[in-house]
Amino acid sequence: MRRTHFLGALTGLTALAAGPVGAALLPPARITLGDEVLIAERWRDLRGARVGVIANQSSVTSRLISVVDALRASGRVRVSAIYAPEHGFRGDRTAGASVTSYTDPQTGLPVYSLYGATRHPNAAMLAGIDALLFDIQDVGARAYTFVSTMAEAMRSAKAHGKAFWVLDRPNPVGGAIVEGPVLDPQFESFIGLFPIPMRHGMTIGELARLFNDHFGIGADLHVVPMRGYTRTMLWPQTGLHWVQTSPNIPTWQTCFVYLCTGLIDNAGINNGADFSNPFFLAGTQGLDGELLAARLNARNLPGVYFRPAAWSPFAGFWKGRELSGVELVLVDLGRFLPVHTAVALLTTIRDIAPHAIHVKRRGLDYDWGTSSLAAGLLAGKSAEEIIAQWVAGLERFAPIRAKYLLYGTTA
Repeated sequence: MRRTHFLGALTGLTALAAGPVGAALLPPARITLGDEVLIAERWRDLRGARVGVIANQSSVTSRLISVVDALRASGRVRVSAIYAPEHGFRGDRTAGASVTSYTDPQTGLPVYSLYGATRHPNAAMLAGIDALLFDIQDVGARAYTFVSTMAEAMRSAKAHGKAFWVLDRPNPVGGAIVEGPVLDPQFESFIGLFPIPMRHGMTIGELARLFNDHFGIGADLHVVPMRGYTRTMLWPQTGLHWVQTSPNIPTWQTCFVYLCTGLIDNAGINNGADFSNPFFLAGTQGLDGELLAARLNARNLPGVYFRPAAWSPFAGFWKGRELSGVELVLVDLGRFLPVHTAVALLTTIRDIAPHAIHVKRRGLDYDWGTSSLAAGLLAGKSAEEIIAQWVAGLERFAPIRAKYLLYGTTA
């Protein structure tokens, strides 16, 4: 389809979906999402099929219209069911809270939970479905359950003879940099199913191709790529509007700091997840924030500055306690290495305040997908020594990853 015809069809279909008042005032995106490509063009491949959509509040077109509403309004794809991951279809459940199945009041469609009694669609859930569509915004970190939900749903699709479609979306932290440990299979869990790095540098569509082929899921997989996207893009360069993906990821910038402080709590360090600025903070009770900031800034870590900070969490284990430490000020996201920074942060806290580090080995090993971080912290290794242990795994992963990439560095 020529681009002029494609964009014309997309504009017409977008107008069919009832968006919020003033939606026409939204600036146009610089890329075309996979769900928009499906609605405008690839819908023909699903003609007559009964479709189930795995979606949440982030599953929107560039005009911020729910993919379920946009598909139904187009009249070209028959949506028969919705499947909800962690936090629910409307994103109104807290982290880790069980999600129950129910009927969506806005569409009248059944909503089956994939984060409750089961974490994959079972035979009963798939009884009236020919194909599953996955359209959820990822954050670019291995340790995020939506990617695992996709993988488990792909396994179910394979087991029950259903086609599986992934409507691709950008990696908000970019697709050019890969860092962190490659998951050790002995630490496989729902926050890390396959041996990929902490920061994998792939889109959900690319991950689906990797999981399906290299890791042997073997589903009838169809990935709908984006148009106009390059892997060097950070979120603002796409022109898209961020929708909070989960309660503690309110902004696209949070995706970067989640990769840094998101998994330090099992080392005894609070990361601000129950405060107003989640993951931009790191500290504990009685920590000298002035000294910590000075030591970290002296390391000249790329793309980040540290300022002393104090806070008192609203909820959770640390509720009401007066904490001190540092706030991460992101100054150059193109250079920022969040996983490397996390290791520097932990080793620096250990060096200036050994009492502040309380390593929970099992939790930290599963969070990071490796025992090397916890072991290195306890053995007194430097950040550089810990990070050096991960280089060989990254080098082995690089050619595997390259086989499944869909986008280059230029349009």
